[in-house]
Amino acid sequence: MDAATIAGLAAELAEADRAHAVIPRITARYPEATIEDSYAIQGVWRDRMIAAGRTLVGRKIGLTSKAMQQATGISEPDFGVMFDDTVYRSGDEIPVDHFSNVRIEVELAFVLASPLEGPDCTLDDALAAIDYAVPALEVLNSHIELEGRTIVDTISDNAAYGAMVLGDVHKRPDEIDLRWVPGVLSRNGEIEETGVAAGVLGHPATGVAWLANKFHQHGARLEAGEIILAGSFTRPMWVQRGDEIRCDFGEMGVIACRFI
Repeated sequence: MDAATIAGLAAELAEADRAHAVIPRITARYPEATIEDSYAIQGVWRDRMIAAGRTLVGRKIGLTSKAMQQATGISEPDFGVMFDDTVYRSGDEIPVDHFSNVRIEVELAFVLASPLEGPDCTLDDALAAIDYAVPALEVLNSHIELEGRTIVDTISDNAAYGAMVLGDVHKRPDEIDLRWVPGVLSRNGEIEETGVAAGVLGHPATGVAWLANKFHQHGARLEAGEIILAGSFTRPMWVQRGDEIRCDFGEMGVIACRFI
């Protein structure tokens, strides 16, 4: 794709974000588009958001579990950016009107104590760089029509990130076996999805190492203080206005929120 096309698609996505709308699939209009093109579109969109005054607080990793890959038909991880105005806390009310569509995923988030850089970053390197883990829910929000999406569409759309809800319990990686953190997700009192964090690449922090190595390909690194949302270990669950959401993470506590 040429720079003008990339900029035009980034502008479409920015307007869809503002209007809480959905645009036609990029790959339907530009079947030759590559993953590199999609990250370029995301990058232009990100820079527009920062120029408009939003503050980047971290990164999300998506499609890191078999559950999510099977749910989407996409077979490799991706990543996007997270801004300060998309962070909620357990107990918050979340307006449905802020999104084009709403689905929920169960994840762990990590806050980095030190920078992390590829190209040969390992799980042990990631664990050494992590300050603490915190339970999280991710709110998915697609600005591109869902039917027939490919990873190119998803990456262009900031990996379908909408918001995240963070829990209150912080655990250092040496305080808990992160692989066996459970997630029991309920909607309006009924359990809908369950999983354990090992479903994310065998260990949820493996995604952090993957992201550091991926960033190296783009000439960048992960910085101290960033929040890394590590990927879902359940399938996405659709949410509507009025839904009460609760997720039990065992010894890492409970997240509750309500969509209004």
